[in-house]
Amino acid sequence: MGDKRPQPKVHISDQPVTLHNWYKHINWFSTVLVVFVPTYGLYACRYVPLTRATAIWALIYYFFTGFGITGGYHRLWSHRCYNARLPLRLFLAFVGAGAIQGSIRFWSSKHRAHHRWTDTQKDPYCALKGFFHAHIGWMVLNQDPKKIGRTDISDLDSDPVVVWQHKHYGKSLLVAAWLFPMCVAGLGWGDWWGGLVYAGIMRACFVQQATFCVNSLAHWLGDQPFDDRRTPRDHFITALVTLGEGYHNFHHEFPSDYRNAITWYQYDPTKWLIFLLSKTTLAYDLKRFRHNEIEKGRLQQQQKALDARRATLDWGLPLSQLPVLSWDEFQSRCASGEAALVAIAGVIHDVTDFIAEHPGGKALIKGWVGKDATAVFNGGVYMHSNAAHNLLSTIRVGVLRGGQEVEVWKEERETYVKDKMGQNVVRANDHITNVRPLVAMANAA
Repeated sequence: MGDKRPQPKVHISDQPVTLHNWYKHINWFSTVLVVFVPTYGLYACRYVPLTRATAIWALIYYFFTGFGITGGYHRLWSHRCYNARLPLRLFLAFVGAGAIQGSIRFWSSKHRAHHRWTDTQKDPYCALKGFFHAHIGWMVLNQDPKKIGRTDISDLDSDPVVVWQHKHYGKSLLVAAWLFPMCVAGLGWGDWWGGLVYAGIMRACFVQQATFCVNSLAHWLGDQPFDDRRTPRDHFITALVTLGEGYHNFHHEFPSDYRNAITWYQYDPTKWLIFLLSKTTLAYDLKRFRHNEIEKGRLQQQQKALDARRATLDWGLPLSQLPVLSWDEFQSRCASGEAALVAIAGVIHDVTDFIAEHPGGKALIKGWVGKDATAVFNGGVYMHSNAAHNLLSTIRVGVLRGGQEVEVWKEERETYVKDKMGQNVVRANDHITNVRPLVAMANAA
């Protein structure tokens, strides 16, 4: 008999979209709030005039509700970058609800999962699934909750403000997003419809799209000065759109820092406002990651970029890979006309193709073929440049047995710092051919 055990139900997100199930793929509650309501708002703009007073109020409330997300949902509750006293927490919970992005508990739990599982299948808005998914797709399309990474939100469940707002989120949204801005405009200057359409619906739409850019644009546009293993990036444009949340590469490396921007000229109004609130004692215990660790991370990323560039350049064969020739073998090759070889610091170089290009003329360089030119190269005739030493490294073809102190140098200089590509990091004027003590000897001679 066949196996009659019930088969596990396949979540709708794992089923192909068909004419019969397409509507099941859509999260209708979120779609109504972030697509249909803003669409209605755009339609209503055709019939509701925008007054100056309402435009100013809409802009002010845009920044209030935007700060409710950036300074409240994000930096206060998701990352605990600072602490806030009850009046400020109540204000942030109210205006955050007005941004129509879910409750504090919902938003922060998803955001913590995003940081914990960045760029993996457990990341609720994984950028690797595409720009649309990261921006809005994760909200308007149903996701399998079992595939989303879990995080600890016990601290949120112990915050009475978070618990109350989550329990009464529907009412909070209705009042903070639409009724409150409408009443301010209506009672203030008689513009009820303008308050609803512009300070309510359209303002919330702009706040939503700005915040969504942190999940999408901040993972696609910009530089990665602290870590390039994952997608977060830093860019001024994203910061401008998101009230300072655009320095996302820094944020993912140092999420507990209340700042997103750490230099004075970077745009981060959320940081500035948190700092100002700390002077009123409404905000306190502002957290800053150690400057030393921040700079170490920046320097390591710069070094990684240098290593990648260094790997594209020709630094010549390592001494350990060069053949060892005796003095007689060295001279016999020159005498036979096989190659124009010059010994410098115990390393043999083939200057055949460089003779015609030698800035000092052909005669000078030809006169040292088959000889040890260490002293003349290092100041006896001319103190050659760093570029000349770099060029020599690319034309070395052998090591002279017993030449100068080369056997010792092979052991010592091979302890060069290695980059991540395994290449020796040769600093300026630190070449094997750069023998400073011989300059004085040549001058004395």
